[in-house]
Amino acid sequence: MEELRLQKYLAQCGVSSRRGAEQIIQEGRVTVNGTVVTEMGIKVKKGDKVTVDGQIVKQEKIKYYILLNKPAGVLSSVKDDRGRECVVDLIEGIDARLYPVGRLDYDTTGLLLLTNDGDFMQRVTHPSFEIWKTYQAVVKGVPTETDVKRFAEGIMLDDGKTLPAVLDVVGYKGNNAIVEVSIREGRNRQVRRMLERIGHPVNSLKRISFGSLELGDLKPGKWRHVQPEEIARLTEER
Repeated sequence: MEELRLQKYLAQCGVSSRRGAEQIIQEGRVTVNGTVVTEMGIKVKKGDKVTVDGQIVKQEKIKYYILLNKPAGVLSSVKDDRGRECVVDLIEGIDARLYPVGRLDYDTTGLLLLTNDGDFMQRVTHPSFEIWKTYQAVVKGVPTETDVKRFAEGIMLDDGKTLPAVLDVVGYKGNNAIVEVSIREGRNRQVRRMLERIGHPVNSLKRISFGSLELGDLKPGKWRHVQPEEIARLTEER
């Protein structure tokens, strides 16, 4: 192995994206040959022992890309100090350290990617890539054309105005509406906050697509491998 910057090495080991690896390093969670490292300039080479949170990490020889239909009540995490079920607990038969690509809220269901390819994770989650993600929600009441226009112009939230988004009413459930929302950002609880801001809080929320990848009829808690041509199509999108 040629010398690699530590954050790139961690990404290639599937620990996280490079950006996420930098944060992990800064938090003092990484050691190289037994020494805690908190600086970005460190390089590692073949034979070096690297750990994250006390666990040895190694470069993955096989890259895995998993599409999961996340159920409600499961954390988009690798582990939980309170013993709650995490998305990686749902993936069996894969001998690799998988990490979720982004996250879905605890009560949000639907399409979630997991991988051990940190470079892939970096690319599809970087803000400049702006992959469109579509969610289906049951909301209180029925949004109006004015609400649709507000989404198209961007919604002002506590952390600033969102990028233009798409809001469509696709059905009804009693006095409530079934809507589809498409965004190209990844702020915390963004869809829920946007709908609440226009006066239509969410009763239930499911992500149904991530770029060109669609959830389809995959059952909650089930997963499938993402095919190489699907990965190629996704990483070529803008």
